[in-house]
Amino acid sequence: MNDLKQLAFQRKNKMAFLAVASVLKGVATIGQALFFVAIADRVFLQNAAFESLLPLFVGLLSAILLRAGTGYAIGRAGVNLAADVKSEFRNTLIKSFASNPLQSAAQGQSGQKVSLLMDAVDEVDGFFSKYIPQMIQTYIIPLLLLVVIFTQNWTTGVIILITAPFIPVFMAMVGKGTKKKADEKMEQLSQFSGTFLDVLQGLTTLKLLGQAEKQRNTIRKSSLSFRDSTMDVLKSAFLSSLMLEYISMLSIGIIALEIGLRLVVFDSISFFTAFFILILVPDFFNLLKDFGSAFHTARGSVSAANQLSAELEKTHPSLVWGSEKLAPEPPHLSLEGLSFQYGDDGFTLAPMDGEIPPYSQVAIIGKSGSGKTTLMQLLAGLLPQSEGRLMINGVQREKMSEQSWFDQLSYISQNPYLFAGTIRENMEIGANRQVSDAEILDAAEKAGIAEMVLALEQGFETPIGEAGRGLSGGEKQRIALARAFLKKPSLILFDEPTTGLDLRTEQILQDSLSELQKTSTVITVAHRLHTIRKADLIFFLDGGKLEAVGSHDELLQTYSLYKEMLSAQQGGSVR
Repeated sequence: MNDLKQLAFQRKNKMAFLAVASVLKGVATIGQALFFVAIADRVFLQNAAFESLLPLFVGLLSAILLRAGTGYAIGRAGVNLAADVKSEFRNTLIKSFASNPLQSAAQGQSGQKVSLLMDAVDEVDGFFSKYIPQMIQTYIIPLLLLVVIFTQNWTTGVIILITAPFIPVFMAMVGKGTKKKADEKMEQLSQFSGTFLDVLQGLTTLKLLGQAEKQRNTIRKSSLSFRDSTMDVLKSAFLSSLMLEYISMLSIGIIALEIGLRLVVFDSISFFTAFFILILVPDFFNLLKDFGSAFHTARGSVSAANQLSAELEKTHPSLVWGSEKLAPEPPHLSLEGLSFQYGDDGFTLAPMDGEIPPYSQVAIIGKSGSGKTTLMQLLAGLLPQSEGRLMINGVQREKMSEQSWFDQLSYISQNPYLFAGTIRENMEIGANRQVSDAEILDAAEKAGIAEMVLALEQGFETPIGEAGRGLSGGEKQRIALARAFLKKPSLILFDEPTTGLDLRTEQILQDSLSELQKTSTVITVAHRLHTIRKADLIFFLDGGKLEAVGSHDELLQTYSLYKEMLSAQQGGSVR
């Protein structure tokens, strides 16, 4: 809760406004009671004429308007404060996901992240829109009322000082149980969101495996658990409100008894003073009750904030970028002790050294799980190195402009992502410029997809579904290649580009690769023998370590594991 308060108090202008508005509301509350009592006293005890009461009515109306106006202003300030903080939370989360998309995607379910971004952030609202404004009012207005009450009748003030502390004590007692229930509610909401989206995305697979009914029961059970958790929180809220009401009414009753005895039996207090105190006391305790309700709301906000903090803490440190511009020519890359580790106990890519000259063709090879894709993502800047550095033309990549780096880079993975939209929109997404029809057609022809697209009724304006639904793996690969032809990068990374494709599609992609290699440095995670043989440099990885670097002929002569791997591929000897 202290961290959330710190976020609120960082916005000094809003907090100062809340404090000033609370003081004015307190003054208006006292003024309203004062004018109302004065009117009642003059009408019923002094039989004053109506004309003499007009100034008092004007004062009463002014106090009522000031109280209503400051109350509205405090409410609006709380809403604005909550909106400001929620926007900061969402921007921080989005930046966290965007700064390290691969780590974010690998950790947890997509539904849980959406739930955090939407539901958890919205849950924080109550702390800033209700609790903080009510807290400021409770710090200021009851103190003003208590000072006035002490000046009128010190015994009433003493009774308030004795009874009022029961409210925060009870709040603390209920707050412990409420926090636990609120934590359970947020956790179950996150689990429910993640499970529901997972099942929805895999519905076809579940149908084919005959598991749809089982998953339906899982969702139902998750939904009922979330319902029960929500009802427990509401039950706690109702219990808290009831007990606060009892404590307040008991305190007000004791004060009313004391005032009544002094007014009627002992005749030691005036009607004006007695009536004035009896109007102020309920306002005093109502503020404490409202603070108790706001405190309960804040417990749920704290649970949501804890989830947000936990998610942000899981994020790996992001890659820091500078402002150096990268020349459009293929760069010289130097790996100097470059390494990476997933979490504290995850897979580790050991420190590695190597040189990748401009216009070279590099093949990264090794067994499954040896770290090939991790190295590619590290080179691309999608993962931040744990140690070491990547030098680009003698300059640390951290000093390069992020936009300049990615403008010169194309990364084509095994399953490139296509967005919901037209084929044309998916092709030109990386060009960062206006692309002509002639360029679109030329890129499609070089990528070997023009014939297929032109056979469609809408051609390049044909819509495709999210994640490229409706297209085969080879067609998605070729659209990704067309992106590269339109972008004209100086550095191209291919992650197993021909795995799982038929021979014709593979040949098309190989021809496209050869075309791109004329103007770029190309780094490929390779399995095919002909791709490996054509490489200028081969990086051989084993168990997360760079075991050997050299050309095909050099590795055949110096590294026996390389020769064994190629021999196994060919089923015989290798030359």
